[in-house]
Amino acid sequence: MAKNLVIVESPAKAKTIEKYLGGDFHVLSSIGHIRSIVKKTKDGTPPIDVDNGFKTQYEIDPEKKKTVAELRKEVKNVGPANVWLATDEDREGEAIAWHLCEVLKLDPATTKRIVFHEITKPAIEAAIKEPRTVDMNLVAAQQARQILDRIVGFELSPVVWQKVPGGKSAGRVQSPAVRLLVEREREIGEFEGSFQFKVTAVFQHDGQDVKAELPQRFDTEDEARDFLESLNGATFSVTDVTKSPATRNPAAPFTTSTLQQDANAKLGFGSKATMSSAQKLYQEGKITYMRTDSTNLSGQAIASAKDFITSAFGAEYSQVRQFKTKNASAQEAHEAIRPTDMRLEKGSGNEYDQKLYNLIRTRTLASQMAPAKLEKTTVTIAISSGDKQFEAKGEVIVFPGFLKVYGGSKKEADILPAMASGDTLQLHEANAKQIFARPPARYTEGSLVKKLEELGIGRPSTYATIIDTVQTRGYVIKGEGEGTPRDVIVLSYDGSAVGREVVQEKTGADRGKLVPTPAGELIADFLGDHFEQVVDYDFTANVEQEFDRIAEDKLARNAMLKAFYTPFHTLIEQSGGIDRSKVGAQKEVGNDPKTGKMIYARFGRFGPMLQLGSSEDTEKPQFAPMPAGAKIETVTLEQALTAFKLPRVVGQTAEGEDIKANIGRFGPYIQIGKLFVSIKPLDPHDITLDQALELYAEKLKAEAEKNISDFGDGIRVLNGRYGPYITDGKKNAKIPKDTEPKSITHEQAKQLLADAPAAKKRIPRRKK
Repeated sequence: MAKNLVIVESPAKAKTIEKYLGGDFHVLSSIGHIRSIVKKTKDGTPPIDVDNGFKTQYEIDPEKKKTVAELRKEVKNVGPANVWLATDEDREGEAIAWHLCEVLKLDPATTKRIVFHEITKPAIEAAIKEPRTVDMNLVAAQQARQILDRIVGFELSPVVWQKVPGGKSAGRVQSPAVRLLVEREREIGEFEGSFQFKVTAVFQHDGQDVKAELPQRFDTEDEARDFLESLNGATFSVTDVTKSPATRNPAAPFTTSTLQQDANAKLGFGSKATMSSAQKLYQEGKITYMRTDSTNLSGQAIASAKDFITSAFGAEYSQVRQFKTKNASAQEAHEAIRPTDMRLEKGSGNEYDQKLYNLIRTRTLASQMAPAKLEKTTVTIAISSGDKQFEAKGEVIVFPGFLKVYGGSKKEADILPAMASGDTLQLHEANAKQIFARPPARYTEGSLVKKLEELGIGRPSTYATIIDTVQTRGYVIKGEGEGTPRDVIVLSYDGSAVGREVVQEKTGADRGKLVPTPAGELIADFLGDHFEQVVDYDFTANVEQEFDRIAEDKLARNAMLKAFYTPFHTLIEQSGGIDRSKVGAQKEVGNDPKTGKMIYARFGRFGPMLQLGSSEDTEKPQFAPMPAGAKIETVTLEQALTAFKLPRVVGQTAEGEDIKANIGRFGPYIQIGKLFVSIKPLDPHDITLDQALELYAEKLKAEAEKNISDFGDGIRVLNGRYGPYITDGKKNAKIPKDTEPKSITHEQAKQLLADAPAAKKRIPRRKK
């Protein structure tokens, strides 16, 4: 029997560590957090007693009771003195260690606590040699964050439910993130477009093309045309050739934030997927701990990188660097995210995880490599018919340096042919293209993480959760639009005459971008109007700094909580006077010519909507969803009248059933009998019969593949997301693993449904 018990967070980590420690150690996992703040106390008292030093009641999570029982049994076998807590090295990990002490009756002041930045044999053995105890300052900082978030959610969310149509929740960190996205969306909406004409030309010199551009832009088509026409009969000569050396230095190794940014930009990974993949690589011992805001590398890591770079590329490619972490609260003892073995090229058998590993490894190696040396060339080309000049620019990599491994895939600037002052060039063609000013760009997951970090909102462990939460709540969606066509004027000069054509390009694409929903805009406005401190960027950042001060034992936990809670609770008490009917924009769109009734654009339970008639009328008002692309503030009477023409009968199926097109809570759809088929991104107002029949056929095919057996009385055997199952529409039953789904009889299906546990009832939200 093992003499020592080591408790870690994840089962994957447990297996690796036990292999390194040998037979005297048994390693078990808590499988993450084991306790959380009580949702509802038995005696009806608040789980957080704000009048009694914010005393908090915790409970063991129901799904962790078996895990806790196993841990208690093992602690009894080895004795408390032989228990080692090896949870993660951040505040959450420290809090889990403390909760384990509480549940397992261990003394946090004496129980051995070990931490490590990587899961390798040397790191684990070194940690065992230097145990410490649970750091109660880190625990207090984590408690302060958790208590504060719980208080905000517990007290503010009911206000949101009561006062905001369709409001779901509000959070201390998620709400400023939504505000950021809403403000950017409004900047885009208010952006006043403008255009200019950009002139480019292709010259020829000794049979080689030379691409050049006119530094000046023209404000009108006539000015651009006049310039192109002035080139007729002109000669072109080189008046200056300037060459300048330049260097490009590598970026620092990854922090949590920069890893999410680069994985999003280079690999298209979302923040949640990036952190999930990084967690697996860490647990398998391939990279160091993935939640960090330090850019520091250990001496051993730097030496290992130098050895590899020198042997793989040569000594001239190596340059030792130590990057200084910008964040003052970052602990330099922690490290940036790096491979545990610089020579290891294969970090995972999973293609997705391997891509992330490659990114981490090459970024780390690049940080210890020499700068890239470049030579930039600018050729000035004079025009005999005027005083304007073209410029041709080229760039040559003289020495690749770190670009050998990272960032060198970008297309380099054109390499220019050898030219000297006085050389004459032949104009091959010149174009003046209409270019439009770009509105501010919508945030991607990566750029939002960068902005949150700049503002000091959130920490490495919370970025992915913030972005996931705002999407789960329905306040933000990831765009899917490819943009709308726009006419672009192009003037072309071929040496004899100026031609004109109008081409089309797409603008306003939001695919992969974070776009606030109308509900997100509404909640941001509501909180900004009535709970400004919750969405104030500086206030939120200051709270994060106060958590850091608690962790450093420079601020008392309860003093910080009281300073936040007192003014916040006052606003909650005052919220009863908020008039729900005045929350959210509402406007009169115009009168319906048929009935004479007013059409209103307002916010309903499921988002923006149109209302024909007033609730004070004798007849009940009619409702219609907001047309695609329209907003409460911008919807026109024509759009509103068209919206009330839905549902629209598109045609009939071969069996003679009506196909109705409409817009519902989840977007546009067609309905045939009781079957609903999504028609995104088509419009229900103009979807054709052929399009509808095609989508209907695809749906029937999918339903047929899903349907294994149908007994005719509502009981069916279906293929589900997690495998085959039986359902009667109200209750589901699992199919035993050794049973062939197609062989199940009607009687067997009924019996399995009868034996299946009843579905959990949803607890209705109590209305005050």
